[in-house]
Amino acid sequence: MRLEFGDCVLDRDTREVSRRGKAVHVEPKAYRLLELLIDSRPRALSKQELQDALWPQTYVSELALSRLVSVLREALGDSTKKPRLIRTVHGYGYAFCGEAGGAPPLTGRRGGSELHCRLVMGSRSFALAAGENVIGRDPAAAVWLDRASVSRRHARLVVGSRSATLEDLGSRNGTHVAGKRIDSPTGISSGDSIRIGGVSLVFHASRGLGTTESEISSHVSGPRARKR
Repeated sequence: MRLEFGDCVLDRDTREVSRRGKAVHVEPKAYRLLELLIDSRPRALSKQELQDALWPQTYVSELALSRLVSVLREALGDSTKKPRLIRTVHGYGYAFCGEAGGAPPLTGRRGGSELHCRLVMGSRSFALAAGENVIGRDPAAAVWLDRASVSRRHARLVVGSRSATLEDLGSRNGTHVAGKRIDSPTGISSGDSIRIGGVSLVFHASRGLGTTESEISSHVSGPRARKR
């Protein structure tokens, strides 16, 4: 389903947002916030409703939600003072205030070629969006790891159409791929073990429908970590 509002289009099939015909990066939590507001329009959602949906069974301050709204507004080209899309309901929450309608489908797109990635930590799974995904202790991070050994903006995982790379963002305790500390953007493959500070995760990737991770692990790659 493609939904058009203002100069933006939300494509739920590909989980992409475009503005004036060009794709814009929207981190996973901001994307989910947009979905929640659009699906509830014109009803305003309370801050508590949004916090429960975005950070289930986890306490976060209102500042985290406010920051996420700012990130979404910036991506959509919206304004706090003169909102066209996201309205602040003072003392309560937020509401989608734009006109939204169906957008024509894209033509000529090759199906099944998108790269779908996630990070797995035990029983938890973090879906990764196309483009930049920040990993860190900041509640607004795409992959939120609330551990003392993790910096607020610890690392960045970038998902491209054919490859994924991981980069440390000057963290205190370092970022490791397959047991080796990295100091530059490093290509990662499906099944790679990743350590963010003291937290261990596994990177998984698949391409389109009916393609297993093992079938594409050799394709999701880039320059490997350099020995230190």
